[in-house]
Amino acid sequence: MRYYVTFLIAILLLSISSCRKDFSTQPSFGSLEFSKDTVFLDTIFTNIGSTTYNLKVYNKSNNAITIPSISLENGITSYYRLNVDGIPGKEFNDIDILAKDSIFIFVETTIDFNSVTNPLYTDRILFDTGANQQDVDLVTLVQDANFIFPGKDPISMKIDSLTLDGEPTTIKGRFLSDAELNITNTKPTVIYGYAAVPANKTLTIEAGSKIYFHNNSGLIVDNGATLKVNGTLTEKVTFQGDRLENNFSKIPGQWGTIWMRSGSKDNEIKHAQIKNSIIGILVDSIGSSTTPTLKLENSEIYNNSNFGILARETNIEAYNIVVGSAGEASLAATVGGTYNFTHCTFANFWNNGIRQLPAVLVNNFFVYQNSNGQEIIETRGLKEANFTNCIIDGNNNIEFVLDKVDGSLFNYNISNCMISFNDTSNAFDGVPELDFSNSNYQNIILNGVTNFRNSQNEDFIIGEQSEAINKAISTSFMLDILGVDRSAAPDLGAYQHIIFN
Repeated sequence: MRYYVTFLIAILLLSISSCRKDFSTQPSFGSLEFSKDTVFLDTIFTNIGSTTYNLKVYNKSNNAITIPSISLENGITSYYRLNVDGIPGKEFNDIDILAKDSIFIFVETTIDFNSVTNPLYTDRILFDTGANQQDVDLVTLVQDANFIFPGKDPISMKIDSLTLDGEPTTIKGRFLSDAELNITNTKPTVIYGYAAVPANKTLTIEAGSKIYFHNNSGLIVDNGATLKVNGTLTEKVTFQGDRLENNFSKIPGQWGTIWMRSGSKDNEIKHAQIKNSIIGILVDSIGSSTTPTLKLENSEIYNNSNFGILARETNIEAYNIVVGSAGEASLAATVGGTYNFTHCTFANFWNNGIRQLPAVLVNNFFVYQNSNGQEIIETRGLKEANFTNCIIDGNNNIEFVLDKVDGSLFNYNISNCMISFNDTSNAFDGVPELDFSNSNYQNIILNGVTNFRNSQNEDFIIGEQSEAINKAISTSFMLDILGVDRSAAPDLGAYQHIIFN
C-alpha cells in the first residue's frame, strides 16, 4: 500500500510539472496575424448545427507572447461556439503562442431562426482589449425551414424503420401525414430519413420549392401512391443534399434517391433539378404499356454517384430532360418496359473514378442467384425503347448499349440521334442491336461534335459548332428546356444552340 501511495504521488507531481509553463512570454500588443479577417460560415438551417470552421492565429514575432483575452463580442449569449487551442468556450484568458508559431480557433454555431431579428447573424472574435484589441468577423446566414424527421421509440429512442408491403425493412423513415402532402415554396423542406407517400395518396410539390435531404435520406412513392412535382420555367423545384457549404455543391452521393416503388402511378416531374444523390430517380414499377408510371418534363439530373435514372420494367415518357454525370449510367432502362425519350441529352462525363457502364444502357433481363447458388437469368419484354432527337455522349468510347437476351420482346427505335460509339476493340461486332445501319436506326450521327459549353461543369447547352444543329425532326415539343422556340429548325437534345461569348 505504501508503494502504491508513493506511485500516485509521483504521477501527480509528474502531471503538475508537465502542465507548468516553462517559458517566458510578453503581451501580444496587437501584433497578431490571422488566416482570414472574416469567417463565413455557410448558410445553415434553423436549429441545425453548422459544420466546424477554423481560423489560424499567428505569432510571427521572435518572442513568445500571451494574448490576455479572447472572447466573443456578444459574450456568453452569442450563438457561436469557440474552441481555442483545444479548449471549448466563449471567453478565454492568457492564451500563449510561442515565437514563430500559431494556434487554431474552431468555430461552430446553431441558431434558432425565430430568435434573431436578422437572418444574417454576425459576431466578432475579440483579441485583447483597449488600444491593442484586434478582431475577426463571424458571419452566418440562417434559413427557416420545415423539417420532416423519422419517428422514434419514446423509450429506446430507436429511429423507426419503414414497413413496406407489410414487411419490416431497415429503411429509416416514416409515412407522411395528410398535413405533409403539400410542399410549398414558402420555406425549404429538410428531410431526415426516408419520407414515404402512403398508398392512394398524392404528394404535391409546388413550383419554386426547395427540398433538402440529409445523408441516407430520400423520398419513397409507395404502391398506389403518386408524386406530382409542379415546377415551372421560372420557378423550378430543386432536390439536393442538406450540406449548403460551397465545397459540397458538386459532391455526389450526399443523399439516397427518389424511389417510385412497384405500383406507384401517374407520377409527374416538371421543371425540376435533382442533383448529388446516389440515384437521381429509381422507378421500380411494373408499368402498363399505355400509361406512363413517370412523365418527366423539362428537368435536369446531375452528378449522381450511381445512376441518374434507374428504371426497372416500367413505363417512362420524357422530353426535354438533361441527365448528366453518374458513376454508373446516366440512364439504365432495365428488365424490359416501355421507354419514350424525346429531345433529351444524356451526357456522362464522370470524373470521380472509372465508369464501367455507358451513358445509356437498355436491357430486357435481370440476374439473380437461386437457393442453390446457381445464377439465373430471366427476361422481361422490352415493349418499346424509343429515342428521338436525343444526344448520347460522354467521356467513354462506348456510350450507348442495347443488351438483349433472347426469350422476350426487344422492340426499339432510334431516330435522329447523335450517339458516341467508338468501338475500337470491335467488342460489339456482330451484335445486331448495335448495327446502326439496320432499319431500327434512322438518321444517326455517330461520334459527332456536340460542342457542349462546359461538360465538366454539367453545362450541356450546345454551341454553333455542334453537328446537332437543325438535325432533329419536328415533334409536338415546340419549346426547348429553356423555353426557346425550336419549331422552325429544331436541334438535337434538350437545348437549342446558342452562340458562346
